Amino acid sequence: MNRTKYLYNVTDVMEILECSKDHAYKIIKKLNSELIEMGYEVETGKVPSAFFAKKYYGLEAS
Repeated sequence: MNRTKYLYNVTDVMEILECSKDHAYKIIKKLNSELIEMGYEVETGKVPSAFFAKKYYGLEAS
């Protein structure tokens, strides 16, 4: 089954950005802080893939 991930974890962020685990965790924490400020609930250690794409690539979810 080919399924798009709704939430990215640290491994996903590491692979996408080709960064260290520590840096990937910092990115997830920063993005989740932004989501909390906007009034959203977050899953610790994960970030919505659509929000990640929007912040890093300016892409909107389809």
